Amino acid sequence: MTDQLPLKPIESDLTEKARNTIAQRPQLEELVAEAVSKGLRNVFFVGAGGSLIAAYPGHYLLEREDTVPVYKLQSDELNTGRTKRLGEGSLVFLASYTGKTKETVAAAQYARSTGATVAIVSKDGGPLAEAANVAFTGQSDLFLQLAAYAVMRQTGVERDWALLDQALEALPEALLSAAQEHEERARIVAETLKDEPITYVLGSGPSFNWAYGLAMCFLQEMQWKHAAGFNSGEFFQGAFEVVNDDVAVINLLGEDPSRPMAERAKRFLDTYASKKTFHIDTKNLTLPGIPAELRGEFSPLAIAVLMDRVARHYEAVRGHDLDKRNYMFKVDY
Repeated sequence: MTDQLPLKPIESDLTEKARNTIAQRPQLEELVAEAVSKGLRNVFFVGAGGSLIAAYPGHYLLEREDTVPVYKLQSDELNTGRTKRLGEGSLVFLASYTGKTKETVAAAQYARSTGATVAIVSKDGGPLAEAANVAFTGQSDLFLQLAAYAVMRQTGVERDWALLDQALEALPEALLSAAQEHEERARIVAETLKDEPITYVLGSGPSFNWAYGLAMCFLQEMQWKHAAGFNSGEFFQGAFEVVNDDVAVINLLGEDPSRPMAERAKRFLDTYASKKTFHIDTKNLTLPGIPAELRGEFSPLAIAVLMDRVARHYEAVRGHDLDKRNYMFKVDY
């Protein structure tokens, strides 16, 4: 670790990126409506790393609220597994920040070769866009949740769609508010745990994505720190045996139906491992403009913003730039 780095501020375009993503809803609805008219059989969310992480909330929504079969696959799992469920009538959503992730590009090419309709989201298009039927740009966390909503609406799921429209109008500012409200907590977490030999991160339901993401992407990949992410339920199938007051734990609590799993972990940690445990709970956020009925659906998006700020504070206090790599983008792998 080197000297500290200046803390990067909350993204100045956080709300703009969210608004630009939400503005693509009509095109998403059109895409899904066409797929439904042709006989939609199933939906796939496919990605690697952060792009797979971004798929969890949308996948969770469709599993709970829709009867259309939905699958979530790592890009190379699709490439090597070649599931027979994929083909005509399949709608495949893939995401890649760069649009160049080779296994995701290959997955898009393979999916399209089966007759599936392939839609991608990336920052700048790239080779991934060339492999798709339709290309979008935007924040992949939010985009893939919007994709789930589009599938739900076009397949006739009954719900208060006007209330969702209201919530999405408020969402960009709500995410900015979440980042601002959480800033001091993020600083304390990073400063307290910056030198820990290992950090465990727990999450349940759609919030498991950033338990995995904080551990693997932010701490391992971008900070070169030992970390492991666990589903809050699976935590009690072994990992809790190595946790005590000497072990660092970050426990994520959303407001979706899986919350009791995270609360169970909280009770255990508060009893047996409280000294280095931090609970990050979206119930503590204002989320202005988000109706109470929809806080559970939007809490995973808020957690994504909070984890980014935790990572930025690690970067500053440890003096380790998040863009610094040993191998990624540097060697052939």
